[in-house]
Order: sequence, then C-alpha cells, then structure tokens
Amino acid sequence: MEQAGNESLSVLLGINPMTWLGRLKQMKPAYRTAAGLAVLAVAWILSGALVGDKRSGEKPAPGEVIVDVKVRTVTAKIKSRKLVLFGRTEADRGVNVKAETAGRVAGIEVAKGSAVKTGQVIVRLVMDDRARKLAEAEAVFDEELISYKAAKQLSKENYRSKIKLAESKANFEKARAGLAAVRLDIARTAIHAPFDGILDDVAVEAGDYIKVGDVAARVIDLDPIVAVGEVSERDAYLLSVGSPARVKFADGRVMEGNLRYRSRSGKPATRTFRIEIAVSNPGGSVVEGLTTEISLAAGKTPAYRLSPAVLTLSDAGEVGVKTVDGDDRVRFYPVRLIADTTEGIWLTGLPKKARVIIVGQEFVKTGQKVRPVELPAAPG
Repeated sequence: MEQAGNESLSVLLGINPMTWLGRLKQMKPAYRTAAGLAVLAVAWILSGALVGDKRSGEKPAPGEVIVDVKVRTVTAKIKSRKLVLFGRTEADRGVNVKAETAGRVAGIEVAKGSAVKTGQVIVRLVMDDRARKLAEAEAVFDEELISYKAAKQLSKENYRSKIKLAESKANFEKARAGLAAVRLDIARTAIHAPFDGILDDVAVEAGDYIKVGDVAARVIDLDPIVAVGEVSERDAYLLSVGSPARVKFADGRVMEGNLRYRSRSGKPATRTFRIEIAVSNPGGSVVEGLTTEISLAAGKTPAYRLSPAVLTLSDAGEVGVKTVDGDDRVRFYPVRLIADTTEGIWLTGLPKKARVIIVGQEFVKTGQKVRPVELPAAPG
C-alpha cells in the first residue's frame, strides 16, 4: 500500500518521494514546513485532475480540470418590459412663412419670440404702385360690366348677335379676374401667422427686398411638445401606438404622454425607426431642441432578476450569462437587459428554468465540465 502511494506521488511530482524526504530533513524548520505544504497542495490539485470527481464517478477528459462553481436555480417570471432611449424635443408644427408677393419690407408687426394668433400680421410690405393698379382695375371692371349688361339687353331684343354677347362676357370676366388679382396681391403685402403659436424667428428686416418664395418668418406650435427618438429594428415591433410613455428632461422634470407615431419604414443607414411621443405643454414651457430620456412600455415577457455581477462576455464579445446544464457542463446564453432596479437587473434570453453560475463564471469556459454547488434561492 505504501509502495503504491509512493508510486502515485512519483507520478504526480516527477521525483522519488524518498529523495524529497531526504532534502526536507536538510532544510531549516520554517523552509521545511513551507515546502511540505506546497507539495501537499500540488499533490491534491493534480490528484483531482487524474482521478476525477469521485462524487460523480466520472473521470475528466485528458487535461481537463473539474472545478467548483456556485450556482443558483432561477425561474422566469412575467415582467413588464420597458424600453429606454434618448431623444429630443420638437415642435408639434413648424412652418416657414414665405412671401407670396415681391416688395420691400415696410415693418415687422410682432416681436420675435412672441405668441401669435391665426391670421395675425407678422410682416408688412410696402404698397408701392398697387393702389394705382387697383384703381385702374376697378375702372376697367366697371366699364366692362356696363358693356356686358347692355349686350345682354340688346341680345334679348335681337339687336346683338350671340357672338358679340359672348365677346362682351369674355371681356367682363377678364376685367373681373384682373381686379381680383390686384386685390389678392395687395392682401399678400401683409404676411400672416398660419396658426396659433410662437413666432420663433423673423428672417427679414425693415427695408429688405424679398421675392416670392423667400422666407419671412417661422412659426412653431409647442402644445403639445413632441419627444422624438429612434428605436432599433429588434425593438420596433414591441411598441404600439397609443401606449403610455414617460419623458424625462435634463433639469429633472418628468412628463407623461402617449406614443402617437411609429414609423413603418426604417432608415437604411442605421436600421432604426422614428417614434413620436406627444406631451401636453400648455404655455410652451418646454421648448424645442431639448435632450430627453424616453421610457416606453413594451409589453410583457418572461424575465429573470439577477445581480449585475453574473454578467460575462463570450469569446465573440456578446454580453450574457453562464449556466450549468443537466450534464454539469457550462452553457453561455446571450441576454438582454429590460429593467435596472435597486434590487437587481431583469434579463431575458435564458431557458424557462436555469442554473446560473453566481461565482466562478469568469474561470470556466463554455462546454467545460464543472462541479456545481447549489446556493439557496435569493430573497424575494
């Protein structure tokens, strides 16, 4: 029996035990104690590698070391999924008010940044010779009206042919159209607000000359204010129009709203989809262009509450969790974070019931045989 033990140690240590004992006797007591402990530790580790796991009765593959890991069995629970992303605020409506007639700017009627009502004059242009053109158009109209009435009367008495009556009517309609065009041109010298809102910008000054199509001002509507963001293609299908949403601003304010729009076409470059959340904003206290944190309800899903410490990386760089399967071998599952709470993180991607490695996950590889030590369930 003693001989067999010596042979085992010879194999493990690569040296005859009797030679070791002779050397130990020549050492100082302190060195002798340390060397003895080191020999015993190496012998114990290597003996486990060679003789295998006696508790399981299975021998490891050549060169494989079975190590202990601590595991905890977790079961999926139904959890409300929340999608969090960053976005920005935009006005509900924003219009660049353009000139519809040419002319010099006579004056700005409203100060930039002021509230405006529908139809309120923002910019007024100089009339120039429009008054003269109006008088001329009115005179032509009156003349053609009298001529047309006379032609109609004469046609009834058969003193005027139908051709002459048609010519007279055409001249009258032309005069009426000309008068309407002059009046419309005069009306366009006053540039109006298209809806109730805020005069966000004025692009002209008194004395500027603007042409048809030039931008004179910009009016925006801030009630409701719209928080916009981009969601990935894997999350877009989780969102439903009308679902509740929360918008948090950099100053700490939080406002509630609803998802009013989800794009049905993604951006080719980023593969993301635009979303819009409308938030009531009476008085326009929330302005356009603010950074926001948007939280969206994204349905319910089976999830697991775990400590962030269990997360690890695969060889491909994926974030995931290592588990132990029924054969006591390590398995890696990519996971997704759906909520981060003070009690822990909620993850999806694991089997319905799994033995998660709580301690030792960084020291084992996928497929490796391990010796799981079961921990009690976490409180709650």
